[in-house]
Amino acid sequence: MLYTTRRLLARKNIALVAHDHLKESLLNWCNKNREILSQHNLCGTGTTGTLINKETGLDINPMLSGPMGGDQQIGALIAEGKIDILIFFWDPLNAVPHDPDVKALLRLSTVWNIPVATNQATANALIQSAIFTQEVDIEIPDYQSYLADRVK
Repeated sequence: MLYTTRRLLARKNIALVAHDHLKESLLNWCNKNREILSQHNLCGTGTTGTLINKETGLDINPMLSGPMGGDQQIGALIAEGKIDILIFFWDPLNAVPHDPDVKALLRLSTVWNIPVATNQATANALIQSAIFTQEVDIEIPDYQSYLADRVK
């Protein structure tokens, strides 16, 4: 696979997602980091995004609820290069009916090499890093080369 570079701007496009048992934890994290989060473009799955907006006042674009397609909507945005960071407080101890969507979201984040935090400790490390507030280049798959090879 060939790779190319994608520049993440200082103002990031950040997706916020949390499973039911971790929504309160993500809300607390967002409240604690409200000032820095307000400097970025935020989106989230339906319930999580709506709760974050209601509890913190942060401007957030809510997608559909995760089980109704919100995880897939965010995955599509990642594949289109429209999400720079994923903060996903994922609950590995409770099964969710849309587990294939969750795995697909995490897989796409890895394919497109975007920073991902799946717990509070990693979210704290990420928000304190230069990646969060500065321009940074990341390597991503060179889709045009990939497509050209596939249609030969």
